Amino acid sequence: MGKIIRGQRIGILTAGGDCPGINAAIRGVGKTAIVKYGMKIMGISDGFTGLIHKEYRELTEHDLSGILTLGGTILGTSREKPFKGISKHKNDISKPILIKEHYEQMGLDCLVCIGGNGTLKTAHLLSEEGLNVVGIPKTIDNDVWGTDVTFGFDSAVNIATEAIDRLHSTANSHKRIMIIELMGHNAGWIALYSGIAGGGDVILIPEIQYSEEKIAEYLHHRVEENKPYSIVVVAEGIKNPGKDRSVAHYLSNRIGEMTGLECRETVLGYIQRGGTPSAMDRVLATRYGTAAAGMIAEGDFGKMVALKDNRIVSVPLSEVSGKLKLVGSDDPLVLKARNMGTSFGN
Repeated sequence: MGKIIRGQRIGILTAGGDCPGINAAIRGVGKTAIVKYGMKIMGISDGFTGLIHKEYRELTEHDLSGILTLGGTILGTSREKPFKGISKHKNDISKPILIKEHYEQMGLDCLVCIGGNGTLKTAHLLSEEGLNVVGIPKTIDNDVWGTDVTFGFDSAVNIATEAIDRLHSTANSHKRIMIIELMGHNAGWIALYSGIAGGGDVILIPEIQYSEEKIAEYLHHRVEENKPYSIVVVAEGIKNPGKDRSVAHYLSNRIGEMTGLECRETVLGYIQRGGTPSAMDRVLATRYGTAAAGMIAEGDFGKMVALKDNRIVSVPLSEVSGKLKLVGSDDPLVLKARNMGTSFGN
């Protein structure tokens, strides 16, 4: 442990999509920074937009009380990407310049960026511009490279699993194929985990190419084995020839045409992102937040807080930026699901 630096002035922002646990992370950073290290916390409004427009307010310990269980973010968020469209040769660099100027005018010693891949990439670029930055990984997609898990994921899986549980009743009653579409543009972690937890018969994720014929054959085989209904769990980012329709809607029509079986689709959508965080996400977000405050006190900047083998560690933002953590076709969970007869459409 290095020399502890007390009394620093910290800016904190939340960027990208909202997810359960953000307020728990804000609380973890803020309370530890204020109580243990005597620091001051500046809450920046609406992600990087707030830095560009210099919109912030000091957060007291009182402000951080009662937010542990709240969904969303008390600071607000946006998808502003200040470096987007900027090249080394040309284009507008006014936003990064404004951010640097406002960082200095606010008297900040460090900026805490809570967000997913886009946010952490921006955090890395700001670090390269000379700002002291600490990143905290959050996303329901669980696709941030360098950490075993992001907070928000467990809550989303719980919500998705409950939805799948409820679909079993209708599917069984009507002897239907029920197709549920979950979030996950590039990574299929939510579909994989909730599909297994909810007893999905078919799980389709972006990382594994599927065949419509294989799915139809599998579902027909289930009917022949006196299994008159099936649950098909799909991530939104899988191949979608329907284009103008949700992938669940496309598959519902296509499977119905190919098999003659009655199909219905459900798109769960933003319900997965809202509401109270699970106990696991509250604990993880708190662990991340308190660790971030400790890193700042030690002057350990340019890093992201991460979980490795249930230990909190720090990972250089340079290693995280621009990478995605995807589900491998040989992921142990995929292999175990296959061993139980689950189809991945290939």
